[in-house]
Amino acid sequence: MRKKITKWTTLVTVFLMISNYSWAQRALTGKVTDGDEPVAGATVLIRGTSIATATDSDGNFTLSTDRESGEIMIRIIGFSSKTVPFSTTSNLGIIVLSPSDSQSLEEVVVVGRGIIDIAEDRKTPIAVSTVSRSEIQNKGIGNVEFPEIMKNTPSVYVTNQASGFGDGQNFLRGFDQSNTAYLLNGQPINGMEDGNMYWSNWSSIADVANAVQVQRGLGSSKLAISSVGGTINIVTKATDLEQGGFVRFMTGNNGYAKGTVSYNTGLKNKWGFSMMLDYWRADAKYAVGTQGNGQSYFFSVGYKPNESHNFNFMLFGAPQQHGQNYAKNMETSYFDNGSVEFPGYDLTGIRGNHNYGRYNGDGLSLVTNFYHKPVANLNWDFDITEKSSLSTVLYASIGRGGGTGALGNGVNRLDQQFGPAYGPNGELLWDNIASYNNSITSGVSQGYEGTMLRASMNNHFWYGMVSNFTHETDYGFTFNVGADLRFYQGDHFRQVINKLGLNSRIENSPAHGGDFEITKSYKADPWAALFNYAPEDQRVGYDDSESINYQGAFGQVEYARDGFTVFAQGSVSNQSYVKYNRWNYDEREAKSDTENKIGYNIKGGASYTFEDQHTIFANIGQYSRQPFLDNIFPQGSVEFTDPKVDNEEIFGLEAGYRFSIPNFVVNLNGYYTSWENRFETFFVRGIEVDGTVYDETTYLLTGVTQLHKGLELDFQANVTPQWMIRGYGSLGDWQYDGDSPFNLRNDENSQIIQSGNLELSGAKVGDAAQTSFGLGTRYDILEELSIDVDYNFYSNLYEQVNASSVIDAVLDGEVYSPEKLDSFGVLDAGVSYTFNIGAQRLKFRGNVMNILNQEYFSRKTGNGYYYGLGTTWNAGLTYSF
Repeated sequence: MRKKITKWTTLVTVFLMISNYSWAQRALTGKVTDGDEPVAGATVLIRGTSIATATDSDGNFTLSTDRESGEIMIRIIGFSSKTVPFSTTSNLGIIVLSPSDSQSLEEVVVVGRGIIDIAEDRKTPIAVSTVSRSEIQNKGIGNVEFPEIMKNTPSVYVTNQASGFGDGQNFLRGFDQSNTAYLLNGQPINGMEDGNMYWSNWSSIADVANAVQVQRGLGSSKLAISSVGGTINIVTKATDLEQGGFVRFMTGNNGYAKGTVSYNTGLKNKWGFSMMLDYWRADAKYAVGTQGNGQSYFFSVGYKPNESHNFNFMLFGAPQQHGQNYAKNMETSYFDNGSVEFPGYDLTGIRGNHNYGRYNGDGLSLVTNFYHKPVANLNWDFDITEKSSLSTVLYASIGRGGGTGALGNGVNRLDQQFGPAYGPNGELLWDNIASYNNSITSGVSQGYEGTMLRASMNNHFWYGMVSNFTHETDYGFTFNVGADLRFYQGDHFRQVINKLGLNSRIENSPAHGGDFEITKSYKADPWAALFNYAPEDQRVGYDDSESINYQGAFGQVEYARDGFTVFAQGSVSNQSYVKYNRWNYDEREAKSDTENKIGYNIKGGASYTFEDQHTIFANIGQYSRQPFLDNIFPQGSVEFTDPKVDNEEIFGLEAGYRFSIPNFVVNLNGYYTSWENRFETFFVRGIEVDGTVYDETTYLLTGVTQLHKGLELDFQANVTPQWMIRGYGSLGDWQYDGDSPFNLRNDENSQIIQSGNLELSGAKVGDAAQTSFGLGTRYDILEELSIDVDYNFYSNLYEQVNASSVIDAVLDGEVYSPEKLDSFGVLDAGVSYTFNIGAQRLKFRGNVMNILNQEYFSRKTGNGYYYGLGTTWNAGLTYSF
């Protein structure tokens, strides 16, 4: 009897174990619809984990989990995200999504969830626009500048596209790229020395971007970053969960060609791998002499040992080289002997380029940019409990390359007996320059004698870490705390690229004991520049370095309940600077003292949602931002700028209203930004002070204030399931306020030759259009065929303010007013068609930008005008498998 009981007991125990195991591994199922039709491709994620899947063509999904209860989150572009609880029921039934606008990210951020500061992570609203992966892939790849992806959003202005591949610049609420924070998967990527962004270093980043989120103003970033205009988050793909890939071929105007291959293994046995390789080339961007070529590579390895941990390693690089086209005045200037001093558009035409010509029959550009900046990061997401998580990213990047230019007498000082330096269309006559070089019997260039090509190199090594701990409570509170560490070493020098027939060059440097001879030259090639660049005894012009260390801590608390949310956020950071010089001092390497600057930001806000359709919000913030290193030290010096440069002070205030119903959403935002204690520099050639003419001088302004105020409106309406209309409008009032002390520095010896005050009140801030609006539409003619059209209009665009022009106006007893450029509008259009080949897809996409070939100035600086791009186009075929 006892044996029978034992036997039955054993069977029951085994049965219960099997039952428990089956329960632990149960499958959650459901169907996602829009109320009428199934929603395919929606991401379904178990909240607090990285377990995710996508709905099939019928809207169905299946997820395996061992959790007894929890929540699933469903996201897809065009619909509001939805959270659904689960407990004992495995079949969640039909889940209906509500239409939304393009503010939602297209897919879940698989890794770095706590690091990447997307607005959806914080319930208190901000002024934000999100560009989805589908729009990036349709409109943002190929011969298109990356910032143009964002041009259909409020208060964004893109310029300088005609300069060359990757030379476009982005302005947000009137603030340039150095004063807008750019993050790549949570990693800051603005230049540590000057805050600048060089999009040529990130060519083909659009190919791996899952989303780009434009956070205007205060934003949701927790870091103490260099953000005045806003924060732009670029979220790239990680290791794909699904197996598959694509092959794409593109073509475009001016001989543009691009080929891309991508493949994902999917997540198998806890590992996954994704890769992308790309090559592009073109005869010109738009103007003559803006040829370019490059490659891109993306590798991502994912490892998920269990539900609590998720690791992802990414490597991305985009080596490239391209010729450049600079601004010009409308009329050509001449020397007294009648030769060309500086070509204007009257000589070159709109598409001419005074930096380009032929040398021994081959094209040669005076100014070529070449760079290679591989970046790697390792993400670790740790779900400690259902309520607590830790996200950390370790990153590193190296940069090698620079930009070329003239070394020696320069093309404008060519002796006329060897012929002019410029041809009838402004083309550089390199053979005449070489003839002059050949007349130098020694074959040695020194001072202004002889002309060579040099490259100004910018080599750096940068590494850091960002870590964030998040804890959610059962009482509506969410807490964040984290750290941001960055370490940067930069080296700046010049090296010879092309001797143009000469044998060597004599340079003079106190650190080298006087005169020394340069005999070697190096390639202006991004791959060669990684390892083969000039040693210290072969550098020309200057040779200096800097070290920048940054340590920051941040925290945030948010409370959300019953439609009401409120948040408070703060951060503090220390930034230290050290400068080295190996050229201008008697010792081999002069070193500055260490300068430490403390910065902080504090911001808060609240919102209220009522009747499930209306949301009102307001945010306020104060930043104290450390100055850039380039402002702390004069060029070529290890002494601090006199007077010393202090922190910039930024105050921001914004409020907004959002109305959302199925198939329609509208946002209205107002903002006020005060930017005080700015340090500005303006370089001027040939200025006269007290009867003396100085060749190279720089105005140093130490107390500039700008006030930026404005209104922003954007909307999206799904008129029918096939027809979408969207639009935006921005009205800005951006002015300088008060006066600023200035010093005029003679750059040849760093001595101050003039001081005073500049009255700037009322002068308009230049470089970006203060008024803009746009309309766009997409219509699905067939299920496989769609067309889209966008129109953007820009007005109230002023020239860049120049200190010397302000002084001239004051001396003439006038109030300075910058030149106002003409308004203009640009019409773009595209078409998509998808062929289904069994389970595979072949997609055609074509774009035409500036269809009407509108002629306009996009910008005016102290060097002249920049024309905008005329009509350009691209087209491509993508085979997905």
